[in-house]
Amino acid sequence: MTPTKQFLCFGIATALLFSCGRSNQPLGTVLRIEAPLGLPAATAPTDNPPTVETVALGRKLFYDKKLSADGTVACASCHSPEAGFADPRRVSAGIGGKLGTRNSPTVLNAAYSPVQFFDGRAKTLEEQAGGPIANPVEMNLPHEACVTKLNADAEYTKLFQAAFGPGVITMTKLERAIASFERTLLSGNSAFDRYFFGGDLTAMSPAAIRGLELFNNTKKGNCAVCHRIGAQNAPFTDGKFHNIGVGFDSDGELTDLGRYAQTKDERDKGAFKTPTLRNIAQTAPYMHDGRQKTLKDVVDFYVGGGTSNPQLDAEIKELKLTGQERADLVAFMESLTGEAPPNSGPPTAGLQTSGLQK
Repeated sequence: MTPTKQFLCFGIATALLFSCGRSNQPLGTVLRIEAPLGLPAATAPTDNPPTVETVALGRKLFYDKKLSADGTVACASCHSPEAGFADPRRVSAGIGGKLGTRNSPTVLNAAYSPVQFFDGRAKTLEEQAGGPIANPVEMNLPHEACVTKLNADAEYTKLFQAAFGPGVITMTKLERAIASFERTLLSGNSAFDRYFFGGDLTAMSPAAIRGLELFNNTKKGNCAVCHRIGAQNAPFTDGKFHNIGVGFDSDGELTDLGRYAQTKDERDKGAFKTPTLRNIAQTAPYMHDGRQKTLKDVVDFYVGGGTSNPQLDAEIKELKLTGQERADLVAFMESLTGEAPPNSGPPTAGLQTSGLQK
């Protein structure tokens, strides 16, 4: 063997050994996450299948304030299970009480979203998980400092080794663990699901049934054009970005450019990702900046047709709805509250696997 080939083989072998010693690939018992009534089959990336170990680790990390610079903020601080895994404040607050510019959306059913954040700047749940940790307004813990802190923690060292095998803790492992936990946060089997998909005609109230008809009526509510209802399941979002005429100041200027900040496409100015309406009654306030306090306020906003601007979505127009029809739409949205996902609260007693199949 020539010296060059010897060096090449040695280099490849060393790289493989280093990779094996510091693998970011999950180990352990793979979980098959069962989707509740009304939701499509759950999926996960091939390089990050959820396991008992990574989900348990991700659950602990999600609720741990150690991931912030001053130990006061956790993921759950802005995605509270008591508020439908959203934030009841108009805009979210980080360390030192610093205020952001947007309301934190729910992470329930976020596993189905093609991109994350209102502006779609994260392509995956894994990428989203690391963003707030380093954000100076949110958790303000640079990634290098974060993994240094966790590597010095004996309990986390043990948990990461159980989930990923030997090697140091990395941000990739952390992001994959949190994302795996978030993929278990599925909520369905709502009154609407039992009525629409389960055939239980008594599951929804008469007002909610009337609201469903308005919701689907393109000449009345026209809601389903963006908040989709399918034949087999209902995500209640198209996963796309729309300018609905919200987020303007008193001078008619946009206070947040939305998707445009990512694409630099003029058509995306003031456009934000369509949020899911599932569990919407639990996740007030509403809109990307939390300006609408109640579901009635949201309906009234759409009735008014939003704020006129060059990028206003073509589907946004004034609606002619009576007071009763507006109340019926609210009743329908209240019927979208699903069951809380199992094993989703703070891990006081560790992860139980009821509702999750191996």
